[in-house]
Amino acid sequence: MTQHPVIFIDGEAGTTGLGIRDRLSALPVTLHSIDPAYRKDPAARKDAMAVADLVVLCLPDAASRDAVEMADTLGAKAPRILDASTAFRTAPGWVYGFPELSAAQTAAIAGAPRVSNPGCYPTGAIALLRPLIEAGIMDARYPVCINAVSGYSGGGRTMIEAHERDGGPAFELYGLGLEHKHVPEIHLHAGLDRRPVFVPSVGHFAQGMIVSIPLHLDDLNGGVTGGDLHTALTTRYAGQANVHVLPHDATLSAEALAGSDKMELRVHASPHNRQAVLTARLDNLGKGASGAALQNIALMLGL
Repeated sequence: MTQHPVIFIDGEAGTTGLGIRDRLSALPVTLHSIDPAYRKDPAARKDAMAVADLVVLCLPDAASRDAVEMADTLGAKAPRILDASTAFRTAPGWVYGFPELSAAQTAAIAGAPRVSNPGCYPTGAIALLRPLIEAGIMDARYPVCINAVSGYSGGGRTMIEAHERDGGPAFELYGLGLEHKHVPEIHLHAGLDRRPVFVPSVGHFAQGMIVSIPLHLDDLNGGVTGGDLHTALTTRYAGQANVHVLPHDATLSAEALAGSDKMELRVHASPHNRQAVLTARLDNLGKGASGAALQNIALMLGL
């Protein structure tokens, strides 16, 4: 009988780790777990890495960097790594784990020893922006402003407990120092030459996300229309199983894709006003985290 690939999730008790663990039942893999009493024990973690074909890191940034250093000490036994933190998303030598990013990205992920799983907000923003820049519709110097709202599950255990215990707040902006950790990732992988303005927010709902980007059509290249934007996105994502370009909707609920690993992209345009809003709707724990990780795991292991 063929032995299944072995996966070790370092940090499997966290929100993303639990989501990945649940999804692994869809793949022919063996999950190697550590006794909960030893999950933070360096020797136990290193032993688990040594027997794994693939290690998935669901840790804070600093802990992820330490884990990669630990894996590197294993020499010939060093596993391939998929990292879910922000530590390596713009790092040289790491492949960005967004299979739909370009025609070559799927193969790059499949062959990479080190892959960084995308962030939830960047997944929506990059999916909307990069095709327009590569099609020549949007200049890389365009002054991009990104607004986004996420369910509170993306804020970690403390935020989850606060919302479930206290019932709110209903809505709040954060990251108003304009130094959010996802900005470098969006800047690089969207293909922007100019740092975008990014304003994230959290609503009092558990899962779901909408990323929205307003545009002045006259500031784009070639007198484009909303139809041109829609065509550029449709062309880029034709045949993709997890990214769908849909018609304009008058209203959007951020929670509609909760529990799904899909992402929906739309162009909402006003021809009279020469304005448009691009939207990406996804589950911050699905395509924005664990669902994306499952895609990358399947590619890295040839499944």
